[in-house]
Amino acid sequence: MRIATRKSALALWQAEFVAARLGVVCELVVIETHADQRLDIPIWEMGGKGVFVKEIQAALLDGRADLAVHSGKDLPAVSPDELEIGAVPLRADPRDVLVGHAPLASLPESATIATGSVRRKAQLANLRPDLRFEGLRGNIATRLDKVPPGGAIVMAAAALDRLGLMASLHAQGLIADTIPTDVMLPQVAQGALVVERRADAPPQLVAAVAAIEDPPSRRAVEIERSFLRELGGDCNLPAGCFATVQADGAIDVRGLLAALDGSTILRHQLTDVERPDVTHIGAHLARHLLDHGGADLLARSPS
Repeated sequence: MRIATRKSALALWQAEFVAARLGVVCELVVIETHADQRLDIPIWEMGGKGVFVKEIQAALLDGRADLAVHSGKDLPAVSPDELEIGAVPLRADPRDVLVGHAPLASLPESATIATGSVRRKAQLANLRPDLRFEGLRGNIATRLDKVPPGGAIVMAAAALDRLGLMASLHAQGLIADTIPTDVMLPQVAQGALVVERRADAPPQLVAAVAAIEDPPSRRAVEIERSFLRELGGDCNLPAGCFATVQADGAIDVRGLLAALDGSTILRHQLTDVERPDVTHIGAHLARHLLDHGGADLLARSPS
C-alpha cells in the first residue's frame, strides 16, 4: 500500500503511525510541497488551509498513491469529489501550547509572540492587546529555535507529543502554558489525523482503512468541517471550532469567528442538539455566527 505524505518529520511520523495501524506493508510516497519550499511567505498569503494538501491529493488522484495522511487542521473544508475521508483515528490533544519562559498571564507587557496562525494571533491579541506579533514558519525544530527573547511561540500540543518533544521542553522550563480550549479555541480538526483515499478504492482497501477509525473522533471532525464549509469553505478570517462527543452520544460544539486584529471575536456554543445528521450541527453554529455579526466581518475582511 502506498501512502502519500509531506516530508517533514511530523508528517512522516503521522504516515508511519497510520501504516503501523493498518498492519500491512506500506511504501511512503514523500512529496515536498510548494508551501514547504516557500518558507518566506506567510501561510495565509499562500491561500491558507489547503496549501500543504493539494499536492498530496494530486498523488492520490493520479494514482501515485493509494492513501494520503494529513493533519486534519490542514485539510480544506471541501476536497475533490473523487476523494473521500477513509478514516479518522483517535484524536490527540487538540490544545495549543505556549513555548517560552512565562505563561500568557505573566508575559511582560509588549512581549513578542511568534505564530503563523491568524486564529492564534486574533485570540491572543483579544486576551492581551499589549502583545506584539511576528510571523513563524518552518518545521517543528526550526520554529522551536525562534522563541523571541522574553516572549513565546505557539505550537500544537499534538505535534510536540507525537515527536516526543514535550518532556524535554518541560525539563527546560519552556512549556509555559498548555492553553485550555475555552481560552484558545482550536483550529478545525486540530489534533486529528485524516486518512484520505479515492472514492473508487477497492473494497478491501476501504475496509482496511475503516478498521482504524475512531467513530467519536470522526464525528467531531465532521462537525467541525461542516462549520468551516458553512463559513464559505476556507474563509480568510480567524476561525475555530471544537466539538466533543461523549460516550453517551452527547455533543458539545463551540465556534469562533474573529477580526484579524482580534478587536472583535464572535463566539457561540451548542450542546447536545437533537438533529438527524449531527454533522449539520457545525453548519448551524456557523450560520448563527454569520447571522450575528459574522457576515459583516467577512464583508470587511481583505479578499
